[in-house]
Amino acid sequence: MTASKHQRDEPTGTAHLDSTAQLMTRITSQLGTQLSHVRLDGSRRTLPQAPPTPPALVVVAHGSRDPRALATVHALLDKVREERPGLPVHLGHIELNEPLLTDTLAGLAPGRAVLTPLLLSRGYHVKQDIPGALATAPHLTARVAPPLGPHPLLVETLYARLVEAGWDPRPDARTRRTSGVVLAAAGSRDPDSAVDTARTAALLANRLGVPVVPAYASAAAPTVPAALRALAARGRHRAAVAAYFTAPGRFATQCAQAAPWIAAAPLGAHTAMARLLLHRYDTTLASPARPAPVQRQLTSA
Repeated sequence: MTASKHQRDEPTGTAHLDSTAQLMTRITSQLGTQLSHVRLDGSRRTLPQAPPTPPALVVVAHGSRDPRALATVHALLDKVREERPGLPVHLGHIELNEPLLTDTLAGLAPGRAVLTPLLLSRGYHVKQDIPGALATAPHLTARVAPPLGPHPLLVETLYARLVEAGWDPRPDARTRRTSGVVLAAAGSRDPDSAVDTARTAALLANRLGVPVVPAYASAAAPTVPAALRALAARGRHRAAVAAYFTAPGRFATQCAQAAPWIAAAPLGAHTAMARLLLHRYDTTLASPARPAPVQRQLTSA
């Protein structure tokens, strides 16, 4: 009987030993964690902290009824995220597509943001619509970046699209003498828009070594057919149309149809475009804040 009782008591003693060992293991682990926070001199070690979340990048697109435009903008934003992992990237539209810019801003948590226009020149949208939308979001400390153009990264994208369409990157002298390009843009009644587009045309002409004439699908002159005729009158019968549009749409299609030779695709989701958006974001954050100038009212984009 004594032996049987002793055998029944053994599991209880073993369980007690196991419980004690587990407790000692936990104490040792916790002690090691606490000691890792203390330096050899007894002072408390400062623990590394996660980097703060950077200000949000809000890309402001115009919006389009053409479904290809929205798909292109989403592809471009994916490239932005690939270029800058960890950056909060959001999209807002001025019109025609969701989310609208005002809705995007309303959905952001209080904090800092940079609104970067996916627009190629100054005009009503940059001067009026975007600041107006920002005024509806007092919970944000936000700034508006300049439009994308003019900039060398835009020129590199235009050049790449022309080469993709068939432009000879190393033309001989005879080909160069008979070639020209029409830079087809949307058009605006704001004279600053025409100035910006003309500067881009000059940069592209320098890159190609041939004349580049700015032309417009609406609201400004010359039209694309008129610019093509002007080049032909100068002996430039080998004329290409460069699409100065961020994405496919009605204006881009209309301008391409006027091309007598090759028509390049819109700027689209080119890597240089993603880098340009980030460049505008970075330089806006780095520049000192300035009070917004009072803009004259314009009747149309």
